[in-house]
Amino acid sequence: MDNILTIDNISKSFTLHNLGKHIKAIDDIDLYVKEGEFVGITGKSGSGKSTVLKCIYRTYLPQGGAIWYHSKQYGPIDLARATEREMIYLRKHEIGYVSQFLHVMPRTTARELVQQAILEMGHGREFAQAEAEAMLSHFELDPSLWDSYPATFSGGEKLRLNIARAMVKHPRLLLLDEPTASLDNASKVKVRELMEQLMSEGTTMLGIFHDLAFMKNLCHREYNMQNGRLVTATDEAAQMVQDV
Repeated sequence: MDNILTIDNISKSFTLHNLGKHIKAIDDIDLYVKEGEFVGITGKSGSGKSTVLKCIYRTYLPQGGAIWYHSKQYGPIDLARATEREMIYLRKHEIGYVSQFLHVMPRTTARELVQQAILEMGHGREFAQAEAEAMLSHFELDPSLWDSYPATFSGGEKLRLNIARAMVKHPRLLLLDEPTASLDNASKVKVRELMEQLMSEGTTMLGIFHDLAFMKNLCHREYNMQNGRLVTATDEAAQMVQDV
């Protein structure tokens, strides 16, 4: 199996000008993800896990290193140096991201939010409506909420909607940043079911979890982060980074 993602020596720092401080968030990160795998990243809060995902999604621009992604559209592409136009395309069509927080345009209903994710991939409105309703039903969002604004939702409802919006696209690569953080056990089961379904359809996943029980029998490999560095992995260190 080929690598769909190869991270080679990336680093990211932040400068707090008002405090005169320079903070190194991650340093010399090397990891790979094979096509069809689910790879987990564990570690304490503040260890740099989310920064790795945000560099892949290009929310953050790393200061050094390369992030090679094998795109269906572009072939091998370094996400650290991709153009904004390329990144917009990849986010719409190939790479999904689920965070702990839901950020949406004002006056956009839950139904519209999920439908828009499908429409921007080029599907028709009728298909988008059917898929959106199926996904909202899967996550057991009450139909009375479908045409409501997410600002009125509970934390768990917002998170389920965020997951639905990302997963309805069936992305080639799905980045998951604590997707079960505020979910009850029943909702976690729904997330796991859909993750297993997407994996069976070929979606590759890289996720951050504090819930180790959720990860059990789901992850193919696991990395651990401490103080901005990857310190362990569950397979041979010699295989950590392979040729792009």
